[in-house]
Amino acid sequence: MENKNIRIKDIARLAGVSVGTVDRVLHKRGKVSDKALEKVHAILDQIDYKPNLIARSLGLNRTFRVAAVLPDPRLDAFWVQSHEGLQQSEQEWQQQGLVIDYYFYDLHNKESYNLAFEKAIASNPDGAVVAPLFYKEALPFFQKFHENGVPYILFNTHIEHPHPLSFIGQDLYQSGRLAAELISPGLASGKKLAILHIHEDLPNSAHLLDKEKGFREYVASMSGLNVEVNTINLEAPENASFETDLRKLFSDPQLHGVYISTSKAYQVVEFMKATGKNGCRIVGYDLLEKNLQFLKEGYINFLINQNPSKQAALSISHLINHLVFKTTPPKEALLPLEIITKENIDSYKPALAAQ
Repeated sequence: MENKNIRIKDIARLAGVSVGTVDRVLHKRGKVSDKALEKVHAILDQIDYKPNLIARSLGLNRTFRVAAVLPDPRLDAFWVQSHEGLQQSEQEWQQQGLVIDYYFYDLHNKESYNLAFEKAIASNPDGAVVAPLFYKEALPFFQKFHENGVPYILFNTHIEHPHPLSFIGQDLYQSGRLAAELISPGLASGKKLAILHIHEDLPNSAHLLDKEKGFREYVASMSGLNVEVNTINLEAPENASFETDLRKLFSDPQLHGVYISTSKAYQVVEFMKATGKNGCRIVGYDLLEKNLQFLKEGYINFLINQNPSKQAALSISHLINHLVFKTTPPKEALLPLEIITKENIDSYKPALAAQ
């Protein structure tokens, strides 16, 4: 039997399994027993089966153009990992005709944000994956995607809207509660906690508000403790007020801990090192190189890994399966809240591989 003539049902016959089992193995979805998986892979190796034959067997011979709207990775290290996840997925799904067109925006510029969406919609994509940071501005663009019949998936930030195909990310409210739990050991009445947002349009940032709500409600639930929680929305580090506000914060002897709501914990620690400030608990996000360095040095107590690369990759996987194989993804796919410490970082190989 020549490879070019092999069909899924032929693989099933040769492996002694059902067509459905072969389908699940090829598309990497659903449960397959170890024994069946071994049989199918043995046949695939023997016949040198290529993924593009899946598309041929389904009569597909076309390109699926996906618009990816996300912050410019050249301007923020966190989004480098998201971009890498999208690029990896494009390579993995190229045999199914996937082409990703990127529309980057400056995450501190609403005009740039709007322009990126406008360009994405004008490209008439087959589908879209979107990391929407500005709540109000995103809603009319979501509606436009819906009116144009463009399925879209949200990742990283969940903005309530009736039409997205799915959301890929974390429970940000629960993330805030987790941060509060991590920061609370040793907390006593009269002590203070600070929530730091760095250079954010806070009223229009639903994802940060969800984190803050979770943090505050967890602290409020700690019976018998009278703890003051203050929110500080810092300007960018190059602004003089950044250092002024941090100097005031860390001069308070009652300060017990600081929760940084984004991946910018390293910017706060750089100030701490430069001024000799230490002694309070620090909880931040994400496995950026500088964050990892300060975690190992003991300045940061915990990092909550949001796994941006996996978020982006999973959004593409769900979308392309929907476009090619007509599957319906879950309305919400929440990734686990992974706690990274000085003690486990060296053994955390999956997370480090995303760097």
